Amino acid sequence: MATDLHAAFDARLSTPLRARLPRGLAEPLIFGLKFLWAALFGILFLIALVVTQAIWQPDWWVSRYDALLIYALTVQGLMLWLKLESWEEAKVIFLFHLTGTVMEIFKVNAGSWSYPQPAVVQILGVPLFSGFMYASVGSTIARLFRLFRVQLAPYPPFWATVLLATAIYVNFFAHHFIWDSRYLLFAATVLLFARTRMWFFTSNHAHWVPLPVAILTCSFALWVAENIGTWSETWVYTGQRPWQMVSLHKMGSWYLLLYVSFVTVTLVYRDLLRPEKLRKDGVTGFLEPAE
Repeated sequence: MATDLHAAFDARLSTPLRARLPRGLAEPLIFGLKFLWAALFGILFLIALVVTQAIWQPDWWVSRYDALLIYALTVQGLMLWLKLESWEEAKVIFLFHLTGTVMEIFKVNAGSWSYPQPAVVQILGVPLFSGFMYASVGSTIARLFRLFRVQLAPYPPFWATVLLATAIYVNFFAHHFIWDSRYLLFAATVLLFARTRMWFFTSNHAHWVPLPVAILTCSFALWVAENIGTWSETWVYTGQRPWQMVSLHKMGSWYLLLYVSFVTVTLVYRDLLRPEKLRKDGVTGFLEPAE
C-alpha cells in the first residue's frame, strides 16, 4: 500500500536518517517521528486547547469553544487541500465526528462530564468543536494505516468485529440504565483479536505487534491526552477537582472505544484485512500468506 504520503516522508526524513544512523537507532526514531506525523491533527488540536486556555479572555468577541470549532474546521480544510489527508480518510473522520458528537450529547446530559464555558454553536449543552476530538482519533488511525502501510492479519470475520464494535458503543449508553458489561467486552476483544497481528513498515522491513497490545498502548496515549484536556479546563468530569488527574478507569473506556475506532476505519479500508496468517520476507519486506 505504497502511497504519496509514505514516499514523501521517506524521501525527506527516513532515508537521510537511515544513511546517517545505525539501524538500531534509526528505525525506532523513524517510527516515533512517523507516529507523531500521523497524529498531526490531534497534536495541533491539543496545542490549541492549551494555548486558548492560556490566552482567552471572557470579553473577546468570540467564545473559546467557538474559536476552537473554527480552528478545527480550518485545520481540517488545510489538511485536505494540502493532501495531508485523502478524501477516503475524510469519510472516516466524518463518521468519528458523528458518532462522537452523539456520545457527547448523551454523556453530558447524563452528567458524566460537562463543558464549563459558554458557546454559541452547541447542541444540548455540547459545543460542536467536541466532535473533532473524536475526529482527531479517526484521523490519526487512518493516517497511521496509510503511512505505515498497515495490514491486519489474521483478521476475524468482519461481521463479528462489527457486532463487537456495536456492542461496545451501545454499552457506553446502556450502562447508565442496566448492568455495565465492559468486563465481558474486555474479554471479547481478547478472544476475538488474540491472533490478529498489526503488520507495519518503518522501512522495507515488516514488523508486527499483537493488535490488543497496540490498542492498549494507544489507549494510554489517549489517557495522557485526556489529562491535557481536563487540565486546560476544556471539559471537566463530574466530581473532578482542579489539577486532579483523570482516573485510570477512563483508560479502559478508551481501550474499548479504540476497537470501535478500528472497526470504523475498516468500514472504509477493507483492503487492509487479511483472513490468513502472513509471513515476513526480511529481504523485500513483502507480506505473503503463510505456508
